[in-house]
Amino acid sequence: MKPILAILCAAALLGGCTAAPKNIAPVNPDASPEARQLLEFLYSVRGRYTLAGQHNFISEPPRYDSVVHAMTGKHPVVWGSDFSFNALGDNIRDFHHCGPMNLTSPWGECRTTGRTTGELRQSLVDEIKRRHAEGRIITLMWHCCFPTECNDCNGNSIWTWAEKLPPQYVWDELTTDGTQLNKLWKKQMDTVIPYLRQLQEARIPVLWRPYHEMNGVWFWWCNKPGEEGFAKLWRMTYDYFTRVHKLDNLLWVWNTNAPRDIPGDEAGPYADYFPGLEYVDVLAADVYKRDYRQSHHDELKALAGGKLIALGEVGQLPDPEAYRNQPDWSWFMVWGYFINSQQSGDLDSATAVRRIYDDPRTLTLDKIDFSGGTYKLKK
Repeated sequence: MKPILAILCAAALLGGCTAAPKNIAPVNPDASPEARQLLEFLYSVRGRYTLAGQHNFISEPPRYDSVVHAMTGKHPVVWGSDFSFNALGDNIRDFHHCGPMNLTSPWGECRTTGRTTGELRQSLVDEIKRRHAEGRIITLMWHCCFPTECNDCNGNSIWTWAEKLPPQYVWDELTTDGTQLNKLWKKQMDTVIPYLRQLQEARIPVLWRPYHEMNGVWFWWCNKPGEEGFAKLWRMTYDYFTRVHKLDNLLWVWNTNAPRDIPGDEAGPYADYFPGLEYVDVLAADVYKRDYRQSHHDELKALAGGKLIALGEVGQLPDPEAYRNQPDWSWFMVWGYFINSQQSGDLDSATAVRRIYDDPRTLTLDKIDFSGGTYKLKK
């Protein structure tokens, strides 16, 4: 029995440990030792600690991690980034918020980088190797164009909004193996798979969260509830990466948006988009505008069936009361430049960030022992 399983079983006392091995095991039965150890570590701190995280953009990967350190004197544990896309057209500034790879980091002068897709993604891999060596936990996502456009598109190809979502017959072609659209989807996926394979060869596990916020109404992959909707795309993606390409360093993070009822900007119930526990290692939610309703935490925890839950992206950090009342978030990750917009009441942004970073429940890099290439708490 692995040490963490023994700890959990002992804590459960009589007959209480039957579900623990099922939950701790990655959904990929061939998951790498490094992925397994990372998942075990996350379970070992669940309910006691939340890991601090920060998103960084592919065109300037150290930038916002440095901002956090300047504010707090500490580094986040979870280090996030995006495989991204190249924004085309005369409206590129409209999509600057997500960090297209051909543009400088958001809210600067919005210049083009002059670097190729391959150069940028390789530099991201090289940065990840450096961060992992420090003891960081890596999470990656992908703002991807519609498959017919691969990596280069007008941002409207990604942010379609409800009135321009793919009709069901297009969705059916996309998710049916062997169709022309399905082949283009595979070709698109093949543009990031080599970089994930490099990380696997370097023995770096990745919290992989593709197609985030699928229960919203803004991305082309959004607003497709039910078995023939998003769940089918997720399972297809899992199969292609895991069973076809044998990427065994990935832990699969199914990342929703916190449900909301804003006309034209809705996010539906978690369960309507869920592909099943056998395809998901971690269930996450994105929270913006400090919308830390207790139901966002509790309903996701109920759906998780004992698996981990996390805050995949946040705009503003929670206030101390919400932080205390929602103890099962395994990590939070502030979205890039939002780290500079954390004002709360009478607190300026830096003070509000320190309030959470200094909370005894928050794990920062200085509290992690990564000696021997395994994650554990410092004694």
